[in-house]
Amino acid sequence: MKEALLYYAAAGTTAIAGILHLLLVPNIIGFNVNSAIFFLVSGIAQIFWVLPMVKRWGKMWYYIGIAGTIILIIMWAITRMPGNPITGRGGPISDMAIAIEVFQIAYVIITAIIIAREGRGHIREKTKIKG
Repeated sequence: MKEALLYYAAAGTTAIAGILHLLLVPNIIGFNVNSAIFFLVSGIAQIFWVLPMVKRWGKMWYYIGIAGTIILIIMWAITRMPGNPITGRGGPISDMAIAIEVFQIAYVIITAIIIAREGRGHIREKTKIKG
């Protein structure tokens, strides 16, 4: 039961980050459609990522989730720097942005713990029974 909490925690952190991304869409779509689409796709992907975590689809899925989330974190950091190559100016740092980044970083850490524990045999991966 204790192991299941890690998976639910990872699922919860990515779900919350995804929901927060989706909440940004209505505020942005009127003046920056590209950013709105980016937040929409990011949010949907993060909410989808609840499935691989709760269903314990395996390390490949966990690594993809970590990589995708790290890319989002790096993109956020880059777009905050003045004269950055993506927007050409440093973006503001809002409370919502901080919350999203905190949940994304938590997801990465928790999922890395899951991978490490599965590797040491502390948690058993669900195996599919082929019939």
